[in-house]
Amino acid sequence: MAKHKAEATPAPGRYPVSNGEVELLRDLDRPSGWLLSMAGVPQSYVDLDDPTYLEFEYVRLMADAVDALAEGPLDAVHVGAGACTLPRYVAATRPGSRHIVIEPDEALVRLVRDQLRLRSVPRLKVRVGDGRTAAGGLRDASADLFVLDAFTGAVMPLELATAEYMADVARVLKDSGTLLVNIADGKGLAFARRVVATVRDRFRHVALLAEPGILRGRRFGNLIVIASPAPLPLPRLTRKAAGGLTQARCVHDEALVNFVAGAAPIKDGDAVLAPVPPPELFH
Repeated sequence: MAKHKAEATPAPGRYPVSNGEVELLRDLDRPSGWLLSMAGVPQSYVDLDDPTYLEFEYVRLMADAVDALAEGPLDAVHVGAGACTLPRYVAATRPGSRHIVIEPDEALVRLVRDQLRLRSVPRLKVRVGDGRTAAGGLRDASADLFVLDAFTGAVMPLELATAEYMADVARVLKDSGTLLVNIADGKGLAFARRVVATVRDRFRHVALLAEPGILRGRRFGNLIVIASPAPLPLPRLTRKAAGGLTQARCVHDEALVNFVAGAAPIKDGDAVLAPVPPPELFH
């Protein structure tokens, strides 16, 4: 089958986007693997020939959470998908899924379409806009899966971590729908505790996936929150987290209450600083 023009070989180099400049780098170990980074911070990794290959540990944890859900296609919303690694994975592993991707950087969207074959992902639509405003335009009870993986550089936008935004996410999710939130935090995990408290304030069923060292606050890294109005598949989540390439713990119920440790939910206007990773993390 002849390739579409948009599926030409990507060109490594630096590209201007709305928020500065991104760099597209070829993976020397995987001919079809490409890394998208900004200011030295890795943003996305995609394997154009194998969308089920996931390079980043936190993306593997999100994929584990998706794999633990009931079989079948999903109606998914992705806020801040970068090069659309997870939408590609879900499209490959759950044929028939539909995706709405919300991304504020129009130039980045064009780059991913032109260089990283985004048009080849079936049933995917991109809405250019900020995650707060664009989510407000989504229909009630329309999503099986809502993925919040939005970062400005290496920092999570605070307006996407508040109780008011979580209320809007809950409106968009179906009664059996699932929310995934990617948080980055380090020593003390003060920000992660407040985000988890915010999610728990809105959703009845919540769990947390992370590597033990990150959970103990020993090093900066990613934690994945899973939430739903309906009971979560905790046994499957626990097995997948412990048995995958990324050895992680699944924290839930009383252990999650202990993790939150009385932290207050984040509300619009609260003076909260999202953590910035140490400079040496990406070197």
